[in-house]
Amino acid sequence: MKRRFAILLTSILLISVLAACTSSSSGEADGGKTIVVGIDDKFAPMGFRDEKNEIVGFDIDLAKAVIEKMGATPKFQPIDWKTKESELSSGRIDLIWNGYTITDERKEKVLFTKPYLSNAQVAVTLTDSDLIELSDLEGKVVGLQSLSSAADALNDNKISSKVKEITEFSDNVMALSDLKNGRLDAVIIDEIVIDYYMTKEKDTFKILDESLAPEEYGIGVKKGNAELLEDLQTALDELIENGAAGEISEKWFGEDRLLK
Repeated sequence: MKRRFAILLTSILLISVLAACTSSSSGEADGGKTIVVGIDDKFAPMGFRDEKNEIVGFDIDLAKAVIEKMGATPKFQPIDWKTKESELSSGRIDLIWNGYTITDERKEKVLFTKPYLSNAQVAVTLTDSDLIELSDLEGKVVGLQSLSSAADALNDNKISSKVKEITEFSDNVMALSDLKNGRLDAVIIDEIVIDYYMTKEKDTFKILDESLAPEEYGIGVKKGNAELLEDLQTALDELIENGAAGEISEKWFGEDRLLK
């Protein structure tokens, strides 16, 4: 009796294992490869959480369209933006895609697609401030997102040596909050980002007359993964050419801002 029970139990376990393997294989075939996209989920309008706590944004919609065009499934992984390149090199994410500025320093760490969107770093203050141009930041307290291209843009400008203090934040939301609360005189931020906030909070912010640095956004891929980069670029190019990417841009910006 014990022998029969042992054989029966073994048979049941074998069937369960085979069923699990079959289920797993079919699931992979149905859903295709999953591509993990590292994002800053407080970077509106590129990638952020809405009132339902769902991740939305221009780059989110564009990434979904491009990755699905590749026959894969996107998975969006919020990360600490300060460690984005480490997350990529470790393999915890496959792409950095969330208003990721192309710089020479970053090119040493990651592979980039061609630029797909233009941007600039600007200084923003409150509408009732008497600051008008960059030179007015002398002796002022300035905030920015830590380890962002805003920091590079400010450091490359002669005004950086004349500001009173530079305060770094983990994200732009906190920086703008301190600006509104009077703890900062200005914030260095992506023009695309502050344009979005200015439509949401009318008469709250103004941009100083001259920008610090023009720049372009790209998608970061792990060094050595040229095949993924090629597939990604091909799909992105096709969506730009057929107008699908332009429609996503219209949704978020009211115009087609994609670089052709």
